[in-house]
Amino acid sequence: MPDATRPRAARKSPAERAAEIRDAARALALDGGLVAVTLRAVAARVGVAPALVAHYEPSMDELVAQTFRAITTDELADVVELVTGAGEASARSRVRALVATALDPARDDVTAVWVDAWSLGRRNPALAAAVRAVADGWQSQVARIVRDGIADGEFGADVDADAIAWLLVGIIDGLNAQSVVHDRHDPGRAEIVLRTIDRELGARPDV
Repeated sequence: MPDATRPRAARKSPAERAAEIRDAARALALDGGLVAVTLRAVAARVGVAPALVAHYEPSMDELVAQTFRAITTDELADVVELVTGAGEASARSRVRALVATALDPARDDVTAVWVDAWSLGRRNPALAAAVRAVADGWQSQVARIVRDGIADGEFGADVDADAIAWLLVGIIDGLNAQSVVHDRHDPGRAEIVLRTIDRELGARPDV
């Protein structure tokens, strides 16, 4: 028989419950990748019936895409803040800071989310669109730094900023994916990337 003297737990508002579900999906993704974000897993994490999660998130594809977007846009904002926090640092120094930060093993949980997104996005159009949008954001940030370097005379005047930015993003993605799959981090890989990019940029070694 229920204890009449025991206070009932307050019912959560729709906004609170929706936020709780999104937070659970994010935690699952960071723990086990996007493949871990399932209806039952989210429900278990929140402590509710799967039907309730389905009520708030009728499309798991959309929830997975939403989760990816939230995690990776936060990562990009974090990297941009770290790089731009260098103040009056040269464009070459900012490129180096971006590479070091993006290849940091401490970000492996987010890298695993990216790796899953590249695979799952083939069958999840919402996720594929999110991947393209965030990748475009990375490319845009790198291209902006490269253009600053061209304007300041640090990089060659004939450098294609957009092409170099995509090259750098592709190299970083590839190296990070290999590290996650092989569980191996080579401390010297950042320097190899930087030497390659310096050649492409025509970077002056004195900046």
